[in-house]
Amino acid sequence: MGNHIIEEAKRCLQCKNPKCKQGCPVNTSIPEVIQLLLNSDIKKAGEMLFNNNPLSVICSLVCPHENQCEGNCVLGMKGTPVQISSIENYISSYYLNSSSLEKNERLNKRVAIIGSGPAGITIAFMLSLKGYDVTIFEAHDKIGGVLRYGIPEFRLPKTILDKLKDKLIELGVKIRPNTLIGPVIHLSTLERDGYEAIFIGTGVWNPNTLNIKGESLGHVHYAIDYLKNPSVYDLGERVCVIGAGNVAMDVARTAIRRGCKDVYIMYRKDICDMSATNYEIEYAKIDGVKFETFKTPLEFVDEGVKYIKTEKIEDESGRISVVPIEGSEDIFEADSIIVAVSQGPKSNIVSTSKGITLNKYGLVITDSLGRTTKEGVFASGDVVTGAKTVVEAVNLSKKVAMAIDEYIMKKYEK
Repeated sequence: MGNHIIEEAKRCLQCKNPKCKQGCPVNTSIPEVIQLLLNSDIKKAGEMLFNNNPLSVICSLVCPHENQCEGNCVLGMKGTPVQISSIENYISSYYLNSSSLEKNERLNKRVAIIGSGPAGITIAFMLSLKGYDVTIFEAHDKIGGVLRYGIPEFRLPKTILDKLKDKLIELGVKIRPNTLIGPVIHLSTLERDGYEAIFIGTGVWNPNTLNIKGESLGHVHYAIDYLKNPSVYDLGERVCVIGAGNVAMDVARTAIRRGCKDVYIMYRKDICDMSATNYEIEYAKIDGVKFETFKTPLEFVDEGVKYIKTEKIEDESGRISVVPIEGSEDIFEADSIIVAVSQGPKSNIVSTSKGITLNKYGLVITDSLGRTTKEGVFASGDVVTGAKTVVEAVNLSKKVAMAIDEYIMKKYEK
């Protein structure tokens, strides 16, 4: 064990009213877990983390900790917060690599899970541990969804996902890769084949567009497509990324690692207005990413991005807005352009099924427990909320797993 893990654990004040726990979307019992570690009961600490959050090992790496647990640590008010993420990662990794998972019982009741991103994996673990016969239908060749195909290796090693797959198989979960539900297998097919409940956790894989001229040119790409397999792209030496979120930072840092010499992020506001976390922005700067702020793309051209400069203005009521500066159009030269302005859901399931209601953005409408407008069909994760953090998907999916269990049990009480 690294000395810094022990020292960080000892720094925890064991607050009676832990703000770190309150700041965690899944209310991780952080002081209790840390105390178990210091008492040499790491297995129990790992079990507590896993039972509360089956993706604890992943959340320890990719959560915006500075806005959640670590951002609420009382030690951070006047100094440095406890590095909770490092402690959680050590404990969770140990547990995942040293413990066996077993079903409580065998219920002989089938549940179909469509999509193996954060929501799907969470549901699969929770229901398979309860004894359900779970089958995961995954459109890609490997499980993980956005965890595998949307987060770079340097942020989330894919060996962790492979280990989670091994644990799922250990529990008897069946996985059907390269199986897109909709074109061939429909929801009605699953119902016919005896699945008691169906869960949709297909995420958001359609890139949002800027709807400006030139978006179909050969040197313009979308972030979600690029991150799936960066090695197949020849971006050249000078790259411009359009966006301001963590995905834009991931794309830019990946391009740097793939050998691009000059990588820029273009944004219509200032750096302080970006939705990316401060840590991700700082890491991007460290990696050599440059920022072109107060520039709004107008058109993509062969030479790069035609843009107009912007500025902030304040009206009489004190409201600040960003407006274009007349006559400031110019071209930002770039060999390639990558658009990173979020994603939306695909329609392959809902277009071939009746009874599932969507909102105006194409997201599945559910109640607070993930129940869709179609009997026996549940949903959670990004396909319901839009692109959110991993831990937010886990938090909602825990409630949905319990709702699925309750739904199936009630069917057999009648």
